[in-house]
Amino acid sequence: MDTYKLTAVARDSAVKARDIRSEGNIPAILYGQGLENVVFQMDYQDFRRVFKEAGSNSIIDLDVAGKPFKVIVHRIDFEPVTDKISHVDFMNIKMDQEITTQIPVEFVGVAPAVKDEGGILMHGRTEIEVRCLPGDLIPNIEVDLSPLVDFHTSISIGDIEFPDTITVLDEPGLMVASVSAPAEEEEEEVVPEEGEEGAEGEEGVEGEEGAEGEEGAEGEEKKEEE
Repeated sequence: MDTYKLTAVARDSAVKARDIRSEGNIPAILYGQGLENVVFQMDYQDFRRVFKEAGSNSIIDLDVAGKPFKVIVHRIDFEPVTDKISHVDFMNIKMDQEITTQIPVEFVGVAPAVKDEGGILMHGRTEIEVRCLPGDLIPNIEVDLSPLVDFHTSISIGDIEFPDTITVLDEPGLMVASVSAPAEEEEEEVVPEEGEEGAEGEEGVEGEEGAEGEEGAEGEEKKEEE
């Protein structure tokens, strides 16, 4: 398994995190079983370069002020507005002790239900929780989409083959990918509301009856005068 090198310096607790960031550095922390938390800072661009190559499941040889550690990236926080990295958590590891982590899912191939039927690909899981020795970690797990031939098939965690050295902790039945049918466009028909035509007819009838009634009333009045 490839390893990557990253150099950092101890963090002065009197310096605020925002000041560290303003100088082009990232505040970070290292923790792990049997290890007292180590706070430090590292160059923004150095970490970005290493993480781009290593990802979250590769071992990093971290040097903090001359003290070496074997670590993996456990968590990255981002600024909500700028989306820049604001803080990083590292987990200390021992090569002879198993760790629990998430392996990213990488979708490959084309789903026939998407290509031929115009369906929409649905991602149920983008990471899968596993346990293994640090040296057995893999950067990602490939999931072939070709079995998704219609809207009734799906790929679950139990369908994915992992190396024997890795124990999958998520439930086998959890859905990883499926294809949903495209939404149908319904044509709106203009239908007259009930009673509209009847109301018009009734108004006409009422008008005629009213006119007849008025004429009758006038006739009766004339007869009385005569």
